[in-house]
Amino acid sequence: MGIFQKGKPMEGSDIDTQLIEITNGPHLTTIAEVISLMQRIDSLLPTGDGLKWFNLLYMLVTQKVESSPPQQGWHDSAWLTRLDVVFAHFYVAAISNWLTSPAVVPGSWKALFEARFRPGIKRIQFALAGMNAHINHDLALALLQTDAELNLVPGPMSPEHDDFERVNGILEAVLPKALEFLATGIVGDLVQDTGKIGRLLAVWNVRAARDLAWDFADHLRSLTETARSSALTAQDQITGVLGRSLLLSL
Repeated sequence: MGIFQKGKPMEGSDIDTQLIEITNGPHLTTIAEVISLMQRIDSLLPTGDGLKWFNLLYMLVTQKVESSPPQQGWHDSAWLTRLDVVFAHFYVAAISNWLTSPAVVPGSWKALFEARFRPGIKRIQFALAGMNAHINHDLALALLQTDAELNLVPGPMSPEHDDFERVNGILEAVLPKALEFLATGIVGDLVQDTGKIGRLLAVWNVRAARDLAWDFADHLRSLTETARSSALTAQDQITGVLGRSLLLSL
């Protein structure tokens, strides 16, 4: 079914054409640009597209992190900002590659993309399946790239790790509320079972996933190129299996 924009129907192929244009636009350099791109994607995608619900969740939590710095500020705001932007580029690349070169898309992302229009899956399931792919697959790579760009190797007692943990706290607080927002209608009427939120969060914990990504990045640093490739392949397979489990009926 098409959606309507400016008085005429827009079919799925037209939506994906515009999605390719959005994700192949100017290189992102600021969090404001990241949020703007997510807003464009949100405006484009119809409610029947599962990607819309991960994108919306990602946008909501990014806005919250951006608007809720600690009272004394971040210890290393340049590092944290760069990490957020690099991290977002992995999401943008996953969408673009799925629509143009699907063979190169990690299996963790395929779990979500292949189910985009599958009936019977709740919005919150799509949202968490996307977070699973983005954090469990992409975050360690984003950490490595950011640290390399800034010539840093942050340890567990570093200012960067402290900021990372502060973000974990913000996400733990905002994620249940954001998922509940996804499960309600525009006027606040319940459209999906919010009881699923607790059950899904019991399966997939954002702090645990992010902490594992930090540890995995440290592990990857110590590996040869061949060993690193093998480790990433294994991690991608595990993440894909978890993503598909999050998309099953509960």
